[in-house]
Amino acid sequence: MAPRVAVIGAGPCGLAQLHAFEEARAQGADVGEIVCFERQRDWGGLWNYTWRTGLDEYGDPVHGSMYRYLWSNGPKECLEFADYTFDEHFGKAIPSFPPREVLYDYIVGRAKKNNVRQFIQFNTAVRGVSHDEEAGRFTVTVQTRDDHRTRSETFDHVIVASGHFSTPNLPAFEGFARFPGRIMHSHDFRDAQEFSGRDLLVIGSSYSAEDIALQAKKYGAASVTISYRTKPMGFGWPDGIEEVPLLSKMDGKVAYFADGTSRAVDAIVLCTGYQHSLGFIADDLRLRTDNVLYPDNLYKGIFWVGNPNLMYLGMQDQYYTFTMFDGQAWYARDYVLGRISLPSREEMVADIARWRRRLDACAGAFDEIDFQADYLADLYEAVDYPAYDLDLTRAHFKTWEHHKEEGITTYRDRSFSSPCTGTSAPVHHTRWWEALDDSMSAFLDMRPGV
Repeated sequence: MAPRVAVIGAGPCGLAQLHAFEEARAQGADVGEIVCFERQRDWGGLWNYTWRTGLDEYGDPVHGSMYRYLWSNGPKECLEFADYTFDEHFGKAIPSFPPREVLYDYIVGRAKKNNVRQFIQFNTAVRGVSHDEEAGRFTVTVQTRDDHRTRSETFDHVIVASGHFSTPNLPAFEGFARFPGRIMHSHDFRDAQEFSGRDLLVIGSSYSAEDIALQAKKYGAASVTISYRTKPMGFGWPDGIEEVPLLSKMDGKVAYFADGTSRAVDAIVLCTGYQHSLGFIADDLRLRTDNVLYPDNLYKGIFWVGNPNLMYLGMQDQYYTFTMFDGQAWYARDYVLGRISLPSREEMVADIARWRRRLDACAGAFDEIDFQADYLADLYEAVDYPAYDLDLTRAHFKTWEHHKEEGITTYRDRSFSSPCTGTSAPVHHTRWWEALDDSMSAFLDMRPGV
């Protein structure tokens, strides 16, 4: 009997899963009934940009953390779908670091090609997932947000593709309650122009801190101070950006830091990470993890060891994104369709432990890149995902790391070659630091000065 499968979320992970099932269907497989629940009005997950922050129109926390003027901070060649290339989608070679609108168009382009929208129930929030041991099935409770109606359905498999970059981690510091300016998490950051002419404090030392600091200065902030907890990022920042040790306290508008220095600031952005918030999943099924490259309790980074009919996609920290989601989606699909058998629980636990020991031994970014590339290779070995040059993407990531060290405002001006087609990307017509228009039309128009 063909399975009934629930997919939670229609962002890049959920769309990868729907696409994987459609590829199998096109090959003649009986994939059963696939139902995808998406709480937003449209697909794309975090790439579905919204101006809203805080609560949405239904009183739920806003899912999206996307902001205007975001450009890819890694080469697009390292996230290129092996079965739907950038050349195919855009009809020409494009530069290696696209802005938000361009990547969104690419993600949904493949979804449109395979017509997976027909399987998605939009504006439908999942409120509960539980498992009946006796019946051997999951109960998924959903609410249609327009009319607030709740219903429950049963499924043989549940695939959680809801992401983990939506629930902010919010540390508190002495004096925050009396700070006269705005304090926000990066989740609520929407437009760097808000800080034009102002002195901004960014707390954090991750990719979001790096990019928001640069965006703010690029669009006119008077100064940006980056406060780090353990060690500075150490880039050659442009004038007006400086790294200092962790914030100790605020006294009015004055920030005091662990090294004894202080300065007045007008606004604070907390780039302090996210929590895996999966409260809609029953306690005995719920993944609890920090943002790491290999979470515990997920065999192959996908299967919940307590019940492998529950699967999670994209719950890892990420160098690789879309191609990793594809590998996970293909593997999950083939398990659902009976093409892959899983080992005993003891063997799964032992395999997870091996990966996590290797992760513990990683000494830096290059080791982590190889770790995650090897994880992808392990997934691909068992499925029929189209071949591409994975080793080239390893090299690209490492070159990209060097480029960032050479110039934090210039690394996006470099170009890379496709691991799928071999196409070399053209250099963008405008240096990133000077490209203030992030629209798709401006990016794709290859004339200088546009």
